[in-house]
Amino acid sequence: MRRDIFQAIADPTRRAILVLIAVQAMTPNAIAEHFDITRQSISRHLRILSECDLLAQKQEGREIYYELKIDKMKEIDIWLDQFRKITEEGFQRLDHVLFTLKNKKK
Repeated sequence: MRRDIFQAIADPTRRAILVLIAVQAMTPNAIAEHFDITRQSISRHLRILSECDLLAQKQEGREIYYELKIDKMKEIDIWLDQFRKITEEGFQRLDHVLFTLKNKKK
């Protein structure tokens, strides 16, 4: 089952896992060491992240390493970009108003 990518980032634990594996590929046990939750909960979070196509699994011997599919994060960036543009336009209008007010005082 494919999930929406925003389900992945909706949970703070999953966001923290993404930050961890963005730096380096990690095994589930290595990831679990960073959290005060059960290994089963970590597995559930990894499954959801995988279903959102944010993780790639790499088998090395008996270990499975998870790594971030950084290109998939672009979906989030594209969605957020609309808000960046709105915010930037608001700041530009504010700059214009402040500049006008400043020049009127001279």
